[in-house]
Amino acid sequence: MKIVHIITRLILGGAQENTLITCKLLAQRGHDVTLITGPAIGPEGELFNQTRDQKYHVILFHKMIRAICPLYDTISYYQIKRLLKQLRPDIVHTHSAKAGILGRFAAHSLRSKHDALRNTRIVHTIHGLAFHPYQNHLLNKFYIAVEKAAAKRTDFFISVADAMTDQATAVGIGRPEQFTTAYSAIEEDDFLQPISKELKRTFRQKYGIAEDAVVLVTIARLFMLKGHDYIIESAKTLSQRYKNAVWLFVGDGNLSQHYKEQVHQLGLSEKIKFTGLLPPRQIPVAINSSDILVHCSLREGLARTLPQAMLCAKPAVSFDVDGAREVVNENTGRLIQPQNIEQLTAACEELIADKDLRDKLGRAGRDSVKQKFAPETMVDTIEAVYKKLTAN
Repeated sequence: MKIVHIITRLILGGAQENTLITCKLLAQRGHDVTLITGPAIGPEGELFNQTRDQKYHVILFHKMIRAICPLYDTISYYQIKRLLKQLRPDIVHTHSAKAGILGRFAAHSLRSKHDALRNTRIVHTIHGLAFHPYQNHLLNKFYIAVEKAAAKRTDFFISVADAMTDQATAVGIGRPEQFTTAYSAIEEDDFLQPISKELKRTFRQKYGIAEDAVVLVTIARLFMLKGHDYIIESAKTLSQRYKNAVWLFVGDGNLSQHYKEQVHQLGLSEKIKFTGLLPPRQIPVAINSSDILVHCSLREGLARTLPQAMLCAKPAVSFDVDGAREVVNENTGRLIQPQNIEQLTAACEELIADKDLRDKLGRAGRDSVKQKFAPETMVDTIEAVYKKLTAN
């Protein structure tokens, strides 16, 4: 099949890693794959290096940016339309909000007007939804209206979690029979492979962490709604009770300086460490050098860091939001009420104090996600959707 994927930008992120794995495996299976993307603007880093020497084509549209910009969006829309007209794909598969809107509208418009694209099928992956409870009500209504309009131009949806399907269909985006779930794949080998004691020691020494410390790692952009505030609040209490506990924040973002200043003012600089942005190959090292993963984001499709931690046999503590409960439970970690610092503190304390429990939950977590998040599993599901759509 001739397949075109469209995503807004190739920053370090779950949707982007998911898309690159999909493009790579589809191309390896003999499909003709093209990836359209915009520039990787922002402090989150970029993944363009992962597209090198692959069997798929990458086309960069410099005007396709995340922020709403009527001029740039119009230019990008017509660029997408022009390219699709040239490529005549069997499948147009979009990802993320901006690319999802522009790509689906462009593909549907062509399908309506050109016989050569009449059989093109349009697929959209829901990695996360633009509307959420922590946002202005009117803005949510706007996003829902736009997504409903795009849904009318979509043949099929792939969700990264069952929760995304439930939330979308609850507000009238698509019909239940148009959805399937394909958990967002992870390149598992680096996470399954244990690291050496020397590498673990070296990583910890780099950030001033003792060998016998119990490390609670958080891997998320230092950005609003990612929940670092709640972790810092719980650390204030727990750092007094457990002198060997250390918190590690992996990532960068526009709140980086704010959190560093907050930690300094609280006198927690020796307890809460910041790595800044780490390249993807260092994430397995960061998790394997830690003991517990703590994820307190208030909105997330299904945070990749949760199954990543489980592949490393580490227990996860997570707010019960979106798809988190599809991987975190009493057998693999602790699922807690969003924004509940008391529950967060109690869950972290239980795991800090009990190594045997950490090991037990970690082993169960690894067993539960190994097959579910394998690249082949995800791409088998996606390819089956394509085949079904093009057979009709």
